[in-house]
Amino acid sequence: MKIVIINGQNHKGSTYHIGKMLADKLGGSITEYFLPKDFDRFCTGCTQCFMKSEIFCPHYELLRGITAAMDEADVLIMTSPVYVYHATGSMKAFLDHYGYRFMIHRPEEKMFKKQAVCIATAAGAGMKFTLKDMADSLFFWGIPKIYRYGIAVRATSFETVDEKRKKKIEKKVTALAGKIRNKEGKVRVGLKTRGYFYVMRFLNKRGWNKADARYWNEKGWTGKARPWK
Repeated sequence: MKIVIINGQNHKGSTYHIGKMLADKLGGSITEYFLPKDFDRFCTGCTQCFMKSEIFCPHYELLRGITAAMDEADVLIMTSPVYVYHATGSMKAFLDHYGYRFMIHRPEEKMFKKQAVCIATAAGAGMKFTLKDMADSLFFWGIPKIYRYGIAVRATSFETVDEKRKKKIEKKVTALAGKIRNKEGKVRVGLKTRGYFYVMRFLNKRGWNKADARYWNEKGWTGKARPWK
């Protein structure tokens, strides 16, 4: 099993430790990235990725290694502590660069066979919104199975989280790892993803964006081919 972790912060706090705990329990090869250390650019809004190709993004080369790793992974783990009730700015800036991969545009077919996990922690609240920030992109990329785990750790470092809460976290993470292993290689695209795909198929058959329409036609998705087959 190939696992890629995208950490929405540089420091190794509670969120990082939970993500790493999950990856270790899953086993296999683990590749980690830390934001903004491994990618620190903001989307410039040039729209070149939408209108022409992602290769025209001014940050394409900086992202190419991370993109390739995510494409080859079986499981994506995205972690972010809660910053003002949302994901970190670094995580948001990273995800902004993959707007062209939304199903309305040019989704990568490998995503339709993956599992993903979003993890968020806070001393208090805000996990729901932070998890949604990350899960929204994963869904629109076409990932059919997305797990969410958020917890209030009541601490500002993992070392100071009380032992009772740590045991609760480990129990939850162990169960989550079991679910992911059971679905390895057997992930099915659900009705929500299929329904959204078919709406986007209809729009791309009309050819509202030339780059997107060409991509969908080349993949055969405007015909009978599907990315999950």
